[in-house]
Amino acid sequence: MPLATPSPVHLRTAASLLKAGGVIAYPTEGVWGLGCDPFNERAVRRLLDLKQRPETKGLIIIAASLTQIEGWLGGLTSAQLAACAATWPGPYTWVVPVADAPRWLRGDHESIAVRVSAHPGVQALCRAFGGALVSTSANRSGQPPAPDAFALRRLFGDELDYILPGRLGGDGKPTEIRDAVSGVVLRKR
Repeated sequence: MPLATPSPVHLRTAASLLKAGGVIAYPTEGVWGLGCDPFNERAVRRLLDLKQRPETKGLIIIAASLTQIEGWLGGLTSAQLAACAATWPGPYTWVVPVADAPRWLRGDHESIAVRVSAHPGVQALCRAFGGALVSTSANRSGQPPAPDAFALRRLFGDELDYILPGRLGGDGKPTEIRDAVSGVVLRKR
């Protein structure tokens, strides 16, 4: 059965909460994710606190289209950009050089991880929000991701502003991560 796009009411609610600095959960290709506005430092720090994740590790930016993340891709050669674009939309995350990204996104790195999702719910969410989002697995750092909305509620309780209804894409695991400059696989699927 194909994945359905969340209803317009759910998308408007999620986008409104994100724009107000909220942290939400939503289904992705492989696992439930937590997301927020990448340019809202307070929201990102709140997300990091929820996960109990150190800022030093950096985060992933997820988008509906290449256009939504092109500002992050300026440090790539045309060949490197073509390699990334050939895997999108899809479950591939690329670490790209970007020294001017806020520290709360890139951590201790001079790079940031980006992905264009093939999940229709993620695409609809990014379009409703009007841009790319921070995306990280919905778990406490070092623990497995929550498998469903019930587990999300048990794990985070009232700490989340919203859980966008929907189904996982069926991959069952986080995306592969590759370095866009070297092509080295940093995390296998």
